[in-house]
Amino acid sequence: MSQWVDVCSVDDLIPNSGVCALVDQQQVAIFYMPEDEAVYAINNYDPFSNINVLSRGLIGDINGEPMVSSPIYKQHFSLKTGVCLDDETVKVEAYAIRIESGRVEVNLGEEK
Repeated sequence: MSQWVDVCSVDDLIPNSGVCALVDQQQVAIFYMPEDEAVYAINNYDPFSNINVLSRGLIGDINGEPMVSSPIYKQHFSLKTGVCLDDETVKVEAYAIRIESGRVEVNLGEEK
């Protein structure tokens, strides 16, 4: 059974950047784009460098698809699906995330 986990206040997020949160022993990269009223959650693990660093990547978009660029080898991952935009055979988990009453909640059991 999936459940929503309270992670932090929306005020703890850094606009147009990523933060890492430990949710049920899982490192989750959370990205906040307030101008789009969007928040995204993907696994923090970069499968190309084998390091938990995706929350430190640069965010932007490629052809309208919100993405993060890994800070190590620069692969681009969709913030919506977790699919690597440079190699679609590689994917990280993308999680359901929401803001409720000023709190950020993540659901690890409900993949986006």
